[in-house]
Amino acid sequence: MQDFLLSATVYLAAAVIAVPIAKRLGLGSVLGYLIAGVVIGPSVLGVVGAEGQDVMHAAEFGVVMMLFVIGLELEPALLWRLRGALLGLGGAQVVITMLAVAGILAAFGFAWQEGLATGAILALSSTAIVLQSLQEKGWMRSDAGEKSFAVLLFQDLAVIPILALLPLLATQAVVAGGDGHGAGAWAEHLPGWQRALVTFGAVAAIVGVGRLVVPPAFRSIAKARLRETFTAAALLLVIGIAVLMQLVGLSPALGTFLGGVVLATSEFRHELESDVEPFKGLLLGVFFIAVGASIDFGLIGERLLLVSGAVVGLVALKFAVLWGIGRVAGMARDQHLLFALALAQGGEFGFVLVSFATQNGVLGEAVSGVLVAAIALSMAATPLLLLFWERVIAPRAQAASRPVRAMDRPESEHPVLIVGFGDFGSSVGRLLTAAGVECTVLDLDADRVDVLRRLGLRVYFGDASREDLLRSAGIERARLVILCVGDAAANLELARRISHAFPHVRVLARAAGRLSAYELYEAGVAHVYRESVDAAVRLGADALQALGWRAHASWRLAQAFRKRDEANTQRLASIFRDQEAHLSEARAAIRDLERTLRDDRLSPAVQDEAAWDAESLRREFKGMTDGKPPVPQ
Repeated sequence: MQDFLLSATVYLAAAVIAVPIAKRLGLGSVLGYLIAGVVIGPSVLGVVGAEGQDVMHAAEFGVVMMLFVIGLELEPALLWRLRGALLGLGGAQVVITMLAVAGILAAFGFAWQEGLATGAILALSSTAIVLQSLQEKGWMRSDAGEKSFAVLLFQDLAVIPILALLPLLATQAVVAGGDGHGAGAWAEHLPGWQRALVTFGAVAAIVGVGRLVVPPAFRSIAKARLRETFTAAALLLVIGIAVLMQLVGLSPALGTFLGGVVLATSEFRHELESDVEPFKGLLLGVFFIAVGASIDFGLIGERLLLVSGAVVGLVALKFAVLWGIGRVAGMARDQHLLFALALAQGGEFGFVLVSFATQNGVLGEAVSGVLVAAIALSMAATPLLLLFWERVIAPRAQAASRPVRAMDRPESEHPVLIVGFGDFGSSVGRLLTAAGVECTVLDLDADRVDVLRRLGLRVYFGDASREDLLRSAGIERARLVILCVGDAAANLELARRISHAFPHVRVLARAAGRLSAYELYEAGVAHVYRESVDAAVRLGADALQALGWRAHASWRLAQAFRKRDEANTQRLASIFRDQEAHLSEARAAIRDLERTLRDDRLSPAVQDEAAWDAESLRREFKGMTDGKPPVPQ
């Protein structure tokens, strides 16, 4: 017990220290866990040792839980839509990689059986690292994310035939005492047709229980209003499916994924996800730490060239295969590069299969050690490859894939020039147009310009930072320039340029927040509009009415607040770079605003005006006609 608590303390402390640092450096949590594992492992501090492999086997249950959560997010219709990618891309990747590795090893003099077994093992990628990284970066819904998921799902399915294939490739004596994947499966000693029947029955049981038994059971548990019971039931469901899959010799991860898909349309989907999520994250973190701790740097040091060559060769070969498949599938340039980099590593099932192959006399101990080291190092390299794609490849690939489009030249001049026509700018433009005011609109988002033009709006594609374009848009004769660009820095730069080059024109500018407003005032813009203020003030007025205030009184107070707050913002803009002076003046402004509004609210004039509140009078009158007394205010 004491050893367990000590190990748990070490693992948790390593995660708590390393992961926030890695996240702050932009490296992602997976790389943080791996680094933590390396630091506490035998090669550096030696705080954890041989028990790392046992911890990894236990923490693999995090992968099982992750597949369950992913299944909850995938409705059957979406899974059906991915069938082509699952069978086509996944099948092609596994077969081509397996044959390519076998061919290369045969060229180096290995027996074809060893080459084929090694190819099958290295064809698998890391479900845990890839899906965790893609989810963390928000890329799961991208084309590359969906196709990566489909390939990983196929690989998980492929583990079953690979396990059946490996013993047939044995060329050496079987090692006694093995505990390969699937050992202990109740159905493994049954005849083939009975085993198929049991497998089909287990899958049918998951679907049937998920549809017919789980929803009413969870409804009954929910009525008890005991959160911990619901959590226990969610864990029981996941663990129960995993155990059932192990008994029939199938992958527990695939079984829980199927259970998640079955429950994806149930009303308890989100509750199940929120209950399982913390356990999944914790176990995955421990798994990644165990992977880092299991990297044998002693072996790597002894056979540096061989291991380095194996890692580079593995990543390069899988990248080439995936890149080619992505091109054939017609993926966009940036997406198929992400697809290839994300899956160009060995996977956690590789550890299991290497052990299984060694125990069954397929691979020798020397080859197994190199394979395990290569798989672990390639997994550790994956977050770095994804970071390289995010920082270096993606910006260039996306820029290269975007066609250069010539700027439009506005055909006519109008008294109002609007720059930026997103949600904010389009609302302003539609209001002015409805009032009969003609506007010239410039926007730098070519896709948005095309969509707005299809809607019948006259919008021009153009960079408003160019003076020649502004002149051709008629800024010299315009009465107003309205800056509605969503990027606060770009909006501020435009305000500075226009105020300097065209001082005669009145500029009205959107501000993202108080700091943006300060900077715009400082740049000489007299009319600044914080985008969230009006919505906030309107919400506050509605809240007062919901609390029983009269409509006129609440709206009057809200408008007084807005005007006073805007005046304070404009006044504080002159000192916002002096932090102490700004804080002191801001505190005084807040007290002054509250005192002024309180005095105004209690003044006799406001109390008298409340009697003429048309909305409250209508409500009171309706209450009297219904035979009910008016609602006290």
